[in-house]
Amino acid sequence: MALYSIDNNGQLDQIRELDFKLEKEIQKLTEENLQTIFGLEFIRSEFSLNNLRIDTLALDKDASSFVIIEYKRDKNFSVIDQGYAYLSLMLNNKADFILEYNENQKNTLRRDDIDWSQSKVMFISPSFTSYQREAINFKDLPIELWEIKRYNNKTVNYSKIQTAGAQESVKTISRQDETIEKV
Repeated sequence: MALYSIDNNGQLDQIRELDFKLEKEIQKLTEENLQTIFGLEFIRSEFSLNNLRIDTLALDKDASSFVIIEYKRDKNFSVIDQGYAYLSLMLNNKADFILEYNENQKNTLRRDDIDWSQSKVMFISPSFTSYQREAINFKDLPIELWEIKRYNNKTVNYSKIQTAGAQESVKTISRQDETIEKV
């Protein structure tokens, strides 16, 4: 659906979407406005650990949890597996994340200050594939997809991809049967 602005004469001028030429443009815009957009505290850009590089590391003070943010300039077919790899990295290296926070912020944290069960990964991109949209269709999946749109009237929109009434839990499909547990 097209967007329009109304000029002084009551005429409509179409607002056009502007592409992001580089992933870094999305990252810079988001990091500089992280508190305004998502209510998150910026910790570090380009955090590397165990041969993986996280675009943005942030803290959600309300949930007492870390948030990893990854940016994509266009459709990419590896966001879900990348998200799980980053969650695994975080949960298996908690001390490194605490240390990174403590070295970059005025306050200090201990591992017990973080609710690790609330950790999540956010992907921000101008678009996602239909497979990616379906892959997040669980009520407790710690991965979020956010679309970003930039327009020629200096307007930007961040829009969370909503799950299609997700009622099913990831835990339900991975629950062990009692017989299997006994074996």
